[in-house]
Amino acid sequence: MEAEESRVVLRRMSIEDRDEFVALAKDSIGLHRPWVSVPTSPQDYTEYVAGFDGVTGVGFVVCLRSTGQIVGFASISRIERGAYERGVLGYGAFVPYQGNGYMTEAVRQAVRYGFGALRLHRLEADIQPGNVASMRVAAKAGLRREGLSRGLIRIDGVWRDHERWAIVDDRV
Repeated sequence: MEAEESRVVLRRMSIEDRDEFVALAKDSIGLHRPWVSVPTSPQDYTEYVAGFDGVTGVGFVVCLRSTGQIVGFASISRIERGAYERGVLGYGAFVPYQGNGYMTEAVRQAVRYGFGALRLHRLEADIQPGNVASMRVAAKAGLRREGLSRGLIRIDGVWRDHERWAIVDDRV
């Protein structure tokens, strides 16, 4: 699931990651808001992981290859089959690991997983217009901006506009 040269590996998210993930998420609230809501309690984390059933969604922790330390998360959710064969990428770094290129490596791996193991044709990422760091990750991972979706996702009770970014596997 990972490129040999990558400094990070993707590992399927599990209940065993709960305490480490929640602690990192709490420390990273300032980094994530208002871009994304990340589970910051054991109960919320348990519910979050339960949503990754392997059919409609897959969640990963992003870990340093050298130490196993969790530095972020990535997911492919809202997987649709049939005429669509697509999924939605989600990702985020944890403090203090942001800005090191780890998420670009992780998103590239998630794209390979989506096109390989999941045999999807299209992966999309919905990014708020002001989230420059996330747009940079998407672009470096090969996604292209397709347009703006107004009021697409409700985050912290507010309907927020998002740019639609996508990558297509033309081999499928």
